[in-house]
Amino acid sequence: MIHVGSCSWTETSLIKSSDFYPKGVNTAEARLRYYADMFYVVEVDSSYYAVPSARTVKQWAERTPPDFRFHIKAYALLTGHSADLRSVPPEVRDLLSNASLKKGRVTLNEKEPLEEVFRLFREALRPLVEAGKVGVVVFQYPPFFVNSSRNLDYIVRCKELMKDFRIGVEFRHGSWLAPGRADSALSFLKENGITYITADEPQYGNLSTVPFVTGVTTGIAYFRLHGRNKANWFKRGGETSLRYDYLYSEGELREFITPFVEAARKAEETFVMFNNCHLGYSMKNARQLSEMLEAGSRSKNTA
Repeated sequence: MIHVGSCSWTETSLIKSSDFYPKGVNTAEARLRYYADMFYVVEVDSSYYAVPSARTVKQWAERTPPDFRFHIKAYALLTGHSADLRSVPPEVRDLLSNASLKKGRVTLNEKEPLEEVFRLFREALRPLVEAGKVGVVVFQYPPFFVNSSRNLDYIVRCKELMKDFRIGVEFRHGSWLAPGRADSALSFLKENGITYITADEPQYGNLSTVPFVTGVTTGIAYFRLHGRNKANWFKRGGETSLRYDYLYSEGELREFITPFVEAARKAEETFVMFNNCHLGYSMKNARQLSEMLEAGSRSKNTA
């Protein structure tokens, strides 16, 4: 099975400027219910910026069909990113040093606050666990998270701290997937039961981004398609969503079908998640790809 979806249903420009949501679908509940009528799966992006409340997570579960699935992007402090101090849960702030509390943004290096934020993140997702609607927790590591033994150890630590949750890893530095190193990285993930996430993003001929290297390391094949906006990918300032201001062409989508199908043959489930959410492009491309896959399936069945 190849399941297609978007990496957000609430991105600001998507809501304001796209034609995905019809007139009258203008509340948080209505948008999620409408989205869940169109697609089987979604990725939660807001969880990267703050640990969601259990009440919000429970509402996600209540507003979607029984077989709907949520992939969850890991909170920034879990993946080595910095986070706005205002987003840090009080239980974690109480464990921070005075020097950290004076900063507008913080990172976690000490064991106790790190373990506490992992615990709070797991607990926040409990309503989805109880509803059987949790997919993969997406650990998208920073661009400065390079291929090293220390970072390999940290990936394993993340899996341990997420306990019974399934985690997926997306690399953002090319050292992980460079020629001669990709096989080793994928073998490491497979040995540790961690899902590899294949990313499509702009290419510059160096290690600043990752190449489109496919691989299946667990029973789940996972693709995240960010778009190929080279001009805005590293641009500082302005809206973050402009990095994802990219609409895949029909030809580009067709080029993906073979690797998607090949991955699906090796996996129990395959997920293709569009992260080019700017102006609702992710919705448009997800619909296009779904139609292509369905057409290909019908053609195969009638041949």
